[in-house]
Amino acid sequence: MTHDAVAARKLAIRSRPLGERVRRAIGYTLLCLIGLIFMSPLIYMVATSLKPPNEIFTIPPTLFGSELRWGNYAEALKYAPFLKFMLNGLIVAVLGTAITLAVSALSGYAFARLRWRGRNAIFAVFLATLMIPQEVLVVPMFVMMQKVNLTNSFAALIVPWAFTAFGAFLLRQFFLGLPQELDDAARVDGAGTVRTFFSVMLPLARPSLAVLAVFTFIAYWNSFLWPLIVINDAQTLGTIPLGLQMFFGQQGSQWHLVMAAAVISMAPTVALLLLLQKHLVRGIVTSGLGGR
Repeated sequence: MTHDAVAARKLAIRSRPLGERVRRAIGYTLLCLIGLIFMSPLIYMVATSLKPPNEIFTIPPTLFGSELRWGNYAEALKYAPFLKFMLNGLIVAVLGTAITLAVSALSGYAFARLRWRGRNAIFAVFLATLMIPQEVLVVPMFVMMQKVNLTNSFAALIVPWAFTAFGAFLLRQFFLGLPQELDDAARVDGAGTVRTFFSVMLPLARPSLAVLAVFTFIAYWNSFLWPLIVINDAQTLGTIPLGLQMFFGQQGSQWHLVMAAAVISMAPTVALLLLLQKHLVRGIVTSGLGGR
């Protein structure tokens, strides 16, 4: 931003009525306070991960300990094969996200732009599956994985949850908002349904795909119940939530190591959010989650 633009912006702010400036200041202050409240568990987790183990439950409680023990992070990585768990989690989350994006984009386009008999009725039934909690599905899903000999494998962690209705709903809402003239123009240029989808619709859906990618990656990354049931060899195929469970044993809970490992486990999700942040707000607004 140039000096003249900055000066013009400051002049515009000063020219606003006093009441409007006061309301804006109060609004920003409230937003900062609410943001601080939501960030307080994260701040406490990071602070606890740097405390000595004998100062975690001191009374009165303190935010930071007598020293910052950065060695807790190295000790957490040595306490359990945590890097192996992170690699497993990345494999599951990346592959699961890729499959989910592909399936959701195709199904969302079919439900939104193609005309076929029973489309709305099938979509309503498909959408109704969102009301079924995961806890109800794990038993029949586990039996199904047993029958096809996929238990204790990456496929069992990825495939069952890659075909959900949320992604189809999200992409359908976006495709419904695109003008019909795009399809007509592509058809005039000689493009068929497949080419229209890949050349016209899919590039426009990048913001919504970014939102779905973040939600799906976090869901796979943080999944605990399903890996706990379907994985027998946690040392080899365990993901991050199963790895964190190893810090709770017969010798007590290593809370300083738990917090350090939890901070380390946040790195991939934070990196993904930073990478896709420019698409997130636009994607939420244009995909139907922003009240459109």
